[in-house]
Formats: sequence, structure tokens, C-alpha cells
Amino acid sequence: MTSQKGFPVPHRIRPWQPGLALWDWLVLAIAGPVALPLGAVALSAWVGSLDVWQHLGETVLGRYVFNSCVLTVGVMAGTALMGAGTAWLTVACRFPGRRWFEWALLLPMAIPAYLLAYVYTDLLDFYGPVQQTLRSLTGWEFGDYWFPPVRSLPGAIAMLALVLYPYVYLLCRVAFLEQAAATLEASRTLGRSPWQSFWQVALPLTRPALTAALALVAMETLSDFGTVQYFGVDTFTTGIYRTWFGMGDRAASSQLALVLLGGVAALMLLERRSRGRAQYYSRPSFQEPAGYSLGGWRAAAAVIACALPIALGFLVPVACLISLTIQEPQTLTDERFWSFANHSAILSTVAAAIAVVLALLLAYGVRLRGNWRVRLGRQIASLGYAIPGSVVAVGVSVALGALDQLLSRLGLISDGLLLSGTVAALVFAYLVRFLAVAIGTVVASLDKIAPSLDDAARSLGKTPLATLAQVHMPIAGGGLLTAALLVFVDVMKELPATLIMRPFNFDTLAVRVYNLASDERLAEAAGPALAIAVVGLGPVIVLSWQIARSRRQRHPIP
Repeated sequence: MTSQKGFPVPHRIRPWQPGLALWDWLVLAIAGPVALPLGAVALSAWVGSLDVWQHLGETVLGRYVFNSCVLTVGVMAGTALMGAGTAWLTVACRFPGRRWFEWALLLPMAIPAYLLAYVYTDLLDFYGPVQQTLRSLTGWEFGDYWFPPVRSLPGAIAMLALVLYPYVYLLCRVAFLEQAAATLEASRTLGRSPWQSFWQVALPLTRPALTAALALVAMETLSDFGTVQYFGVDTFTTGIYRTWFGMGDRAASSQLALVLLGGVAALMLLERRSRGRAQYYSRPSFQEPAGYSLGGWRAAAAVIACALPIALGFLVPVACLISLTIQEPQTLTDERFWSFANHSAILSTVAAAIAVVLALLLAYGVRLRGNWRVRLGRQIASLGYAIPGSVVAVGVSVALGALDQLLSRLGLISDGLLLSGTVAALVFAYLVRFLAVAIGTVVASLDKIAPSLDDAARSLGKTPLATLAQVHMPIAGGGLLTAALLVFVDVMKELPATLIMRPFNFDTLAVRVYNLASDERLAEAAGPALAIAVVGLGPVIVLSWQIARSRRQRHPIP
């Protein structure tokens, strides 16, 4: 099919064939349940009583708002500094160890923030090895010196920034690599230093990538529960959990969840409005820029700047966990550990498999039809990643609880708990939360497949489903496995939704670590925590391999 000028027509909308309209309904059938928890939160908040809400407003609501805002702004500033700075150093500067730092800077992604909180509390608390060594060297006693408190709002900012900066690093690195080499060369000829080129030329051109990464960081920060709860920092997520379990008031927790959801939406709208009509164009570069050769103290400073986040965000916590696990080796051989690991593996595997299947159907539906209905359906299905896990848990619990009550009134069930409090409900919450991760990866893989292959399969009489199974899935197999791996690890590390929705006596590794650390039994929690960290290395290895491969493809000659 060609246009009037003889050029191929893009594959946005193919000629209608009988049965293709079924994909519209399929996409909407997948997207509808994802939006159901959001509607449940809004409805429950609207019809609920305001008595508890008024009490929260008079007591703790102001603290929730202040801590959540300061935490989000602080983490965004820290991740922007570490992520954008290290990305610029590894792309535009030449110093010892740069090739190693390119992939090693991703390692903190493997460690959940709450594990970092547990480790550094054990290290830096009053009875930790750091302060004990300080007192033994100086002879000081309690009250003779000041030491920064770990369990504090600044401590939570530091923990979250150390594990979230790789999001900024990844997106900014790609943006820096895509900038034209001539742009940086022009900056050099004008006498700009590496810092001036970064601040005045490169960074403004990467604003879309930087703001997208910071929006992701803000969402992850607002959804964190384990870190802020362990540090005693009251935020909306801890308030939702406390209101749900402490007060037993679903309506009040839904109202808090709705306020938090509104804050996330306002943040996204503010970022979009801040751009105005500005455009950020840069001709893609296929030639590696010559870069700035650093020597002496500048090279040493670059090495320290790149090594410090890796050491604090990965090496130190992993070394501490290994040391504690060696002291308590039975934590890895205990039957309860294998029971928790089995629960985590089952939940992660089932959620990852379903998420990849649904993401593939959504992405292929857009490829087949391309109309506004399927595109809207895919966008709705991708909303979950912008919603904190505690909000998802509240929405899913309210929606499934209402459905169970309806089935009970109709006489279809007797006990009124067909879906609530089950593994299926927990998997559904995971899908609402992490389906967007699978969709993004699968869409990127399918977009690389030439539309001519679809036309060839159709000309051979293949149905859309047969084309998907026999053509697209074999070609996009690597992307599908990557999507499954990312969802698997996200589910393995997820804490707030699991805490709220897990069935009775069905704890996971993340819940086990949280319970033990909350009881100050970090040595016993080290084994399960180390297992979570090891599993988290999977996507880091995949991303590191992709970075190395893209560099070889872009610059085959060293």
C-alpha cells in the first residue's frame, strides 16, 4: 500500500478486516480492570464519613503533607545531582575506570531502599560499629559528641536517593549520547570547561529526559513505605497503612489515598506545564564525541564522584548483609526461609507471566488497529506505575470487597470472601501496579519489527493471532523475557501492597525482612535481604549488557 507520491504508508491503521474489531474490545477489557481500583478509591472517599478525616486534619495531616513534600523534593535533588552528574562524566569525560563505571553505576538498582535503611541503621546507630569505633578512639561517652541521626527525614532522603539515582543516570546518559558531537565540539572551541559545557549546553538539551526521570523518581518516593516507616517519618503511605490497620477505617484511608493520588497527578501536570511551548531538538549523533581528557586531581575527583554512589548504594550494604549472613547462616537453610522464598517466587512468576501476556495483547492491539480506543486503553493500563502501592492496595481491596458483597447478596457465595484476602487479589494488585513496566518494554520491542512482516504474513493467509504467535513473538523474544524479568524483580521487592493485601500466613521475603527489621533482628533478616538483593541483580545485568552492546553498535572502533 503506497501513497500518491509512491512512498509506503505508515502502519498506523491497517485496512479493516472481519474480526479485527474484537481487538478493540480486548484492549478495553484489559484496561478496564486496571482503572477499577482508581474508581473504587474515589467512590469510597466520596461516600465515606468525614469524622476520621477531620481528626487526621487536626492532628497529623499537616505532618504528612510537609514530610511527603520535603522527602520528594530532597530525593529529586539528590538523584538529579548524582544521576545527571555521573552520566555526563561517563559520556563526555575520559578518566581511569570510565568503562567500568558505565555499568557499575546501575548496581544500586538491585537494592530496595528499605534494605539500605536497615543496613545503615545497624552501621551508624549509637550501638553500631561506626560510633563504637569512634568512642573507643576518642574516649567519648554518651552526650560528649554529636552524630547525625540516621532515622530522620534527611536519612530517608539519602537512602532513597542512593537507590533511585540510576533512573536519572540511565535516561540522561541516553540523552547525552544522542546529542550531536558537533554541539560539544563547538562548546570546546568556545573555551568552555567540562562543567560549563555540562551546565550551559548539555543539560538544557536533556531537560525532557531529566524531567521524565525525576517524575519517575518522585512517584517511587511517594510510594515508598518500608524506609519511611522504619525511620519514623510520617508520610501519606504510612498514614494510609496506619489508618487502614490502626483505625480500621477504609473510607479515611481511601480519602488519604485520593489526596496522595491528586498530588501525583498535580506533579505530572506541573512538569508538563513548566515546559510551555519550548522545544528541545538535537540531531542524533552516530560519532562518539572526543570528550574532555581529565588528569591529576580532576581525574581523581571524577573517579570519586562515580565510585561514591556505587560504594554507598551497593558495595557497603551488600558487604554488611554478607557479613551478617555469615554470622547467622541458618537463616538461609531454615525451612521458613524456603517457605517465604517459595511464596515470593510463585507471586513474582505468576504476575510476570500474566503481565507479559497482557502487555503483548495491548501492544499488538495498538499495532493492529491504532485507533483512539485502543490507544486510550493502553494509556489507561499504564497508569498503575504512577500510583503508589498503598493506593493500589486500598483501591483493589475496596473494589474486590464490594464485588464480594454483591456476590453474597445475590446468593452466589455464602461467606462473602471469594476474592478478598486471596493470592489472586494480591496478583491483581501487582498487575495494576507493574503492568506499565511490561507494556513499555514490549512496545519498544514490537516497534522495532518492520510493518512489512505483518503484510507478508497477511498475504500468506495468517490471522492476526497467528501472525503474533509465529512472527512477532519469536522476533521480540528478548524483549518479552526482559519485560518478565523486570516485573519479576519489582514484585519480589514490593512491600506496601503486599503488607496490606497478603493472605493470612502467606508472607514473602520482603514482608519477612520488614517484620524482622522492625523487631531490631537485622542479623536474622540478613539472609532474606541478601536473597532479594541477588534477585535484583538480574535486570541490572541485562541493562549493563544492553549498554555495552549499544556502545559497540554505535562505536565499533574503540
